[in-house]
Amino acid sequence: MKELPTPTFPFSQLGLRHALWPTPATARRAEAITVPEVAPAAAPQAVEAGRGGISVNWARHQDEVRAAQRLRYEVFAGEMGARLSTPLEGHDVDLFDDFCEHLLVRDEVTRQVIGTYRVLTPAQARRVGSTYSDTEFDLTRLRDLRERMVELGRSCVHAEHRQGGVILALWGALAAFMNRNRLDTMIGCASIPMWHNGVTSGDAAASIWRQLSATHMAPIQYQVQPRLPLPVHRLNDQLDIEPPALIKGYLRLGAKVLGPPAWDPDFNTADLPMLMRIDDLPARYRKHFLGD
Repeated sequence: MKELPTPTFPFSQLGLRHALWPTPATARRAEAITVPEVAPAAAPQAVEAGRGGISVNWARHQDEVRAAQRLRYEVFAGEMGARLSTPLEGHDVDLFDDFCEHLLVRDEVTRQVIGTYRVLTPAQARRVGSTYSDTEFDLTRLRDLRERMVELGRSCVHAEHRQGGVILALWGALAAFMNRNRLDTMIGCASIPMWHNGVTSGDAAASIWRQLSATHMAPIQYQVQPRLPLPVHRLNDQLDIEPPALIKGYLRLGAKVLGPPAWDPDFNTADLPMLMRIDDLPARYRKHFLGD
């Protein structure tokens, strides 16, 4: 097995794209105080306690990342019909993968990867030059959050294991990771399939956007704009349709919508920008995930 480089070690003198992180006067005054990044000692941990026949661990080796990428390909290309440009057949691979931590849920009997998330830390976002979300949205208004902000992405669960336990296990490990590394904000693109009742259409996404824009918007100082907007004004937004289960789960955890959806033509989805802060976790979830 080929060991992965440890992506959470500090990097220095890298050519950062400072345009993504403007430094206002208030930030310059705070530069003398170093905001802790993910330290080597706090790198992804070994397998956590198994529950209900599953175990959770952070990928340590290239073959573990490949297992996550195969699951992603199976779900995104095989089930959702995404058109993936990938250098490795049967795997969902993009330029951000080598900079991310990969969280895996396995079936303890078969050792098959049945769920995954990838996590881009602040240090690694600076190293690669942006987040994936930056490619879909103008995130200028989030610049003051970036020092303690991680990006979650490529979430998927095997079709035979979508009863809730896998996603709860993933969230528990993510909460522990955030707490251990003193990070407080998570962002990501939450996808809505561009089909409804078997017909390719943006009406479902427009209807979900209408509902959530009335009830779950972030404060205006954090709202963002899509680079390739879904033309919601030309779509039927009056469908009686619920958001996908993952989005409903995020909302229960206190997440907010940052702006209107972008259209992702490769995945044929409408992507909602979402933000979740540890301080906004409802008390029952804080106790469940963080023990406080």
